Amino acid sequence: MERRYLLGNEAIAHACLESPVDFISGYPGTPSSEVVDILRAQSERHYYTEWSVNEKVALENALGAAWCGIRALCTMKHVGLNVAADPLMTSSYTGVTGGLVIMSADDPFAHSSQNEQDSRMYAKFAKVPCFDPGSIQEAHDMVRDAFTFSEETGLPVIFRPTTRICHSKGDVTLGDVQVSERTGQFNRDPRQYVVIPVHTRVLHKKLNEKQAPIKKRLVELGYNKAEVRGRDAVIASGIAASYVMEIIPSTTSFAKIGAYPIDEEWLKDFVSRHDRVLVIEELAPFVEEEVLQVAGRVPVFGKKSGNAPYEGELSPAAVGRIMKSAGFAMNVDFPVANPVPDVPPRPPILCAGCMHRTTFYAMKKVFREGIFPSDIGCYTLGLQLGGVDTTICMGASITVASGIAHSGEKRDVVCTIGDSTFLHTGIQGLMNAVYNNATITVVILDNRITAMTGHQPNPSTGITACGVPVPAVSIEAICRSCGVSYVETVDPYNLTILVNTFKEAKARPGVKVVIVRHPCVISARRSGITRRPYVVNNEKCTGCRTCIRFGCPAIEMDGEKAVITSGCSGCSICAQVCLFGAISTGGAK
Repeated sequence: MERRYLLGNEAIAHACLESPVDFISGYPGTPSSEVVDILRAQSERHYYTEWSVNEKVALENALGAAWCGIRALCTMKHVGLNVAADPLMTSSYTGVTGGLVIMSADDPFAHSSQNEQDSRMYAKFAKVPCFDPGSIQEAHDMVRDAFTFSEETGLPVIFRPTTRICHSKGDVTLGDVQVSERTGQFNRDPRQYVVIPVHTRVLHKKLNEKQAPIKKRLVELGYNKAEVRGRDAVIASGIAASYVMEIIPSTTSFAKIGAYPIDEEWLKDFVSRHDRVLVIEELAPFVEEEVLQVAGRVPVFGKKSGNAPYEGELSPAAVGRIMKSAGFAMNVDFPVANPVPDVPPRPPILCAGCMHRTTFYAMKKVFREGIFPSDIGCYTLGLQLGGVDTTICMGASITVASGIAHSGEKRDVVCTIGDSTFLHTGIQGLMNAVYNNATITVVILDNRITAMTGHQPNPSTGITACGVPVPAVSIEAICRSCGVSYVETVDPYNLTILVNTFKEAKARPGVKVVIVRHPCVISARRSGITRRPYVVNNEKCTGCRTCIRFGCPAIEMDGEKAVITSGCSGCSICAQVCLFGAISTGGAK
């Protein structure tokens, strides 16, 4: 046994090594990405690891491995579970032989996501167990137990850490790393794995019969536990349970829910012993609805009573406010926050020298009042440059653009999508747009990496998750095979050619694809590629602010003159947009 101070995702990864895991697949998505990154970086790996092209593919890979009797981990963020929902819903019917743990990391407060959905709903929908950790130590322990529980029940298990678990640090007691001696072997059983209707009806009945024993077993494991200490009771789940434990007095009863489905008899027995019950949980009233079903005449406070919010991330202070509003005692008072007034906002911004900024600049220059659907990635920050009008989910930029174009909208429709996102779910949309003769311009922003989630490789990068060189997928060939006749690739650091290419695309009917390709500036810097920084000639600078409007964070005004800071990456675009030739290379590399 060893005790170490770890990031939550480090603790989760270590638990996989203790289990031990045999097969790992996933698609990068904050806050889940570090788990696969950590596991793929192990120098002595005794397991298979891959970054898959999307979450559906990742889960189907892991499911196939688990059918062969080995332990499989599949990672994603909560919105990725939407993509993987198709195999998820049927995997509970087929079940698994080896343990299958699906890590779906939720993001309350939408720190880096387009919504705040609750993965527990998917667990209930699919009728699979769900483990909901309340601390980093518990996250570690739950992963280890989840593999065993999956094998015991013959079902996939959803593991649902949140951002605050994944990206916080704490002391964790670790077990020993184990080396698996399992070898996968698929045993044919069409009645189990071929889900035609005659088999499905039988499998659904068996799935339903598993639910009651699962509920009892989760109580036996100790992840759902309760202590009667008074006439008032608080029931909490996930990390909210840890916050409650910090401030609940010893005279208030407490029940902690760490796994689902919940045993109704156990829950009813606890609730019936009290005069009032308060339920505290993040996001959906998942536990609260279970409590309401068994409460009878016992008053239940929580989201539905208006005492707790349906959205956002909780904290000890927020939990204190909920308890206070419901009239429940606390043993801690939290001071009222007094933020410093008039602090300027600091929105996220594209890096200095980012190819996306140049692309949006050229797009706006050529297409002006066009409509600009976009997608999920760093380039969503093109919103600040006026180049993003819609963003909904991975791969939707092309399909939304097609819908707008077919609506009768007369303006140019120009959509943006990243290389990894295009390979994730953009190809079908492009194929559909060509097939249905949409008139749109598709701009594929190819920075050679999956940048926003931590610079993971993808099929166009030319290396696997473990750094093995492989043939790089040709985005150009994919586009042409979808039927696109106009496919041009351009370096965004050559602004004149980029603008001219957009003008050519604008003049053509049908679907046009412009692939804008340049390595991510962060990846380039890490690989040792540097460019000479630029400087402003004060004698030539007129203070016109054209370079400032370009939006690069390395350019700022010093009085009436522009200056370039040490953040300059040497992309040269500022020199190309300057109307007076006041910017040129100057500093040392």
